[in-house]
Amino acid sequence: MNTRIVLTLALALGSGYPPAQAATPAAATPAMASEKDAIALAERGAQFVRQHGKAEMVKRINSKDPEFNLGSLYLAMRDLDGITVAHPTTALIGKNLLDVPDADGKPFRQELVATAKGKGKGWVDYKFRNPTTGKVEAKSTYVLRVDDIALEAGIYKH
Repeated sequence: MNTRIVLTLALALGSGYPPAQAATPAAATPAMASEKDAIALAERGAQFVRQHGKAEMVKRINSKDPEFNLGSLYLAMRDLDGITVAHPTTALIGKNLLDVPDADGKPFRQELVATAKGKGKGWVDYKFRNPTTGKVEAKSTYVLRVDDIALEAGIYKH
């Protein structure tokens, strides 16, 4: 039997495959991700970093691991100097884009880093290209500091 068919059947029948660890946050789908889903994704990423290390988290994010990439809701990682350490859009990796504003001129990455350095967690609003629609849309990103990095998970506001 074809592997795709077996996996589809397993999911449809609720066999528990893939493992519960790989489940998406609170029934999140790209079209209906909520603030709660973004927080859950960032917290799951933080737990993963604490258990498996930053290097393994970087690999998972950059490879678009479905545990941390749900389409328009995905996890990204930035260091506290503003360098993108991990992102599903691999062209951003290794770049300091702190001075690159959103479509309205807002330096949102500076605000993300300041939030991580300050309170250690919080929300930042800006405009960004939605990977699902290809359009620039309003986005809110939850940032969560874990040691010397910031994990970011954002939702698009439709």
